[in-house]
Amino acid sequence: MRGEYSICPLHFQGACSPTQLSLYLEDMTSSNRSNSERGILAVSAYVPFRRLDRSAISEFTGAAPAKGQRSVASFDEDTTTMGFEATRRALLGSSIALDALWFATAEPAYLEKTNATAIHAALRLDSAVPAHDAGGAVRSGIASLRSACESNGTVAVVAAGVRTGRPNSADESAGGDGAAAIVVGDAGGPQPVIAEFVAAASETAEFIDRWREPESTLNHQWEERFGETQYRPLANTAWERALSNAAMSVDDVDGLVIAGVHARAVSRVGGSLGVDVLATDLAMSIGNAGAAGPLMALTAAIEQAEPGAVLALMVLADGVEVLLFRVTDAVVGAATDPIAQQIAHGGPLSYAK
Repeated sequence: MRGEYSICPLHFQGACSPTQLSLYLEDMTSSNRSNSERGILAVSAYVPFRRLDRSAISEFTGAAPAKGQRSVASFDEDTTTMGFEATRRALLGSSIALDALWFATAEPAYLEKTNATAIHAALRLDSAVPAHDAGGAVRSGIASLRSACESNGTVAVVAAGVRTGRPNSADESAGGDGAAAIVVGDAGGPQPVIAEFVAAASETAEFIDRWREPESTLNHQWEERFGETQYRPLANTAWERALSNAAMSVDDVDGLVIAGVHARAVSRVGGSLGVDVLATDLAMSIGNAGAAGPLMALTAAIEQAEPGAVLALMVLADGVEVLLFRVTDAVVGAATDPIAQQIAHGGPLSYAK
């Protein structure tokens, strides 16, 4: 519990029975939980303007044709600049005062140096507001979001990805560039919560699924059918525990957002949980943005959700994370620049360029 109990006056006077003390503590527990309810105050994403049709890759390389397109960061964009833009949009027109800024990416512009400080400076935040990096792994984005939901204060969770790969590789085609910012804080403040945090569950396992040596820019991936056998039981366990923690059944969940860098496992797991999978993984329109992918997908889902809807976010990355949210009435009109609108306004890019 985050709150502190005051002293029971009856107990202090020596006149409190065990039953009375139990009722008092129960009442104080309910009060503290009510005062520390948390949720999402604002969401936004940034999608680079340029789009590369996957068919253009096939035409250039002579490979089998692929459907959809991917977003491509411009020559003057990196994970930091895109993270700033997503955060700027999330805070636009709001009265939100940040207590902390956390930046997650697997492709940092700098090592050793804190990248979040550049976003902090561009937002002109007070020097007393801490800015921290959570980098190096695809799981860092969802880990930062869960930590913020279970923490205190108003926290901007920012994630960004610039995904590349060998010419004509699956990573080159299926990857995508972009960023998302999700602001998490307490309910009852000046800024209304647009999606209440309900519950979470996690399963962690060590196996070689996807990796990159520190000195390399190219990823390696385990054969997909082996990865699927690892992820499916972990996903089932995390899913059941999350529902149990939320005191819900699968029928109470209106939609599932599932993301991860293991496409086969994402597809198989999503179809086995007994809930509608929302078409917000953005694979066909943007691609997989790594650490930013889950937050971008959740942003798209919230922007499209009806008040009262219960959304589940599941992320497959070195284990499984499940977060449950309940959308509130405040979501209506909250989107500043919806992902769907950004996708529609993109411009073409040639593969040769």
